[in-house]
Amino acid sequence: MTSIDAFKTPSSRSCLAVVLAAGEGTRMKSGKPKVLHQVANRSMVGHVLATLTKAGATSVAVVIGPDREDVAKEVQKGFPEARIFVQKDRLGTAHAVLSAREALELGADDVIVAFGDTPLVLAETFAKLRAPLAQGAGVVAMGFEAKDPTGYGRFITSGDELRAIREHKDASVDEREITLCNGGLMAIRGDLALMLLDRVGNDNAKGEYYLTDIVEIARDLGHRTAIAIVPEEEVHGVNDRAQLAAAEHMIQGRLREEAMASGVTLIAPETVFFSHDTQLGQDVVVEPHVVFGPGVVVEEGAVVHSFSHLEGTRIASGAGVGPFARLRPGARIGPKAKVGNFVEIKNTELGAGAKVSHLTYLGDASIGAEANIGAGTITCNYDGFGKYRTEIGEGAFIGSNSSLVAPITIGKGAFVGSGSVITDDIPDNALGLGRGRQIVKEGWAIEFRHKARPPGRNNRSCHNRLRKLIPF
Repeated sequence: MTSIDAFKTPSSRSCLAVVLAAGEGTRMKSGKPKVLHQVANRSMVGHVLATLTKAGATSVAVVIGPDREDVAKEVQKGFPEARIFVQKDRLGTAHAVLSAREALELGADDVIVAFGDTPLVLAETFAKLRAPLAQGAGVVAMGFEAKDPTGYGRFITSGDELRAIREHKDASVDEREITLCNGGLMAIRGDLALMLLDRVGNDNAKGEYYLTDIVEIARDLGHRTAIAIVPEEEVHGVNDRAQLAAAEHMIQGRLREEAMASGVTLIAPETVFFSHDTQLGQDVVVEPHVVFGPGVVVEEGAVVHSFSHLEGTRIASGAGVGPFARLRPGARIGPKAKVGNFVEIKNTELGAGAKVSHLTYLGDASIGAEANIGAGTITCNYDGFGKYRTEIGEGAFIGSNSSLVAPITIGKGAFVGSGSVITDDIPDNALGLGRGRQIVKEGWAIEFRHKARPPGRNNRSCHNRLRKLIPF
């Protein structure tokens, strides 16, 4: 991967990014706009905006469709300074860019036109796209060598310069043989942008105002045009669910490679799924079939065992999680703590060295260092109306199959007897029991079996007699 420094544009150059996000995406067969569909737990338009910011955009304008407050909300949630413009009529890509006329009129050294449904473009690519503008080019178009060019606009070149971009429907037979194709993204010199866009006409097969026409317009006016060539993967657009899945596959591949390059061991990389914001420290080990939801941080040397699902979680160094663990938002696992199989933790801090080995639910709790939580323990944190906390002190020992009814505090070094329902606080170093006393009746089983199945009785009558004989 090429370093962004290789394409760095002067920091003094301002950059307006115009993101086209007005498409409804009817082929997605969805009730929500295409650009709100997620890849690696971030909307596609969110990916584009984050990358543009990383690439040095100083202002952002997003063009949305009418009555698409949901898209506007998503944009402003992550990028509150972005300006929103509405494209009332869909008359082509140049018309869409001109919907942001007010932003263009403010002036910027560089203008980037990006698309809200191409989430795989890298920051390095946006920087590469801008670089020729600083060297005097008027328009720069992103291109790629297509394995199958059908449907793509073709680059008509003269040496290293771009003469025109011909849409597939308007291309001649010879032009359709060209494999250098239009990736859609463009960079325009800011002082030329409005003038070029206003000159675009719609004399073409679809009767639309094509953004690509500005290449020929710029050349006719004597301005140099250039090409930035990128891998085909980066310009992968998403128009249906299959393409969405392909984008997910590609971005997961990137995230896995980045994780391993940073010192993370992935036993079976293809089975691990990351979120866009997953953070893994050096020497973390991730076993097969692990899913990272949003907001997960795993510190150095921790191990995440197979079939675990993590979200909104921080795991400290040296801790172990899983297999088959579910960590929900607010879970904080301390250094060298252990979360075992079939354990669910939500909004709970687990202290250093604490152990929750199996078959347990901990919600809205604080577990002290070196505490031991026995199998089958649950914190009863919800009464149907409110959530309540459970506090367990350092070194406490909670016996198996215990129910801790919050709000409750169990002191340092305290013990809870197995099978207890605890409803009152337990002081430090005390024993808490909340269960019925055991009764033993010598010889009862012999008498029971004799009376439960006397000779000649059918199964139903035996069952009814059995119920009467059981003294509990």
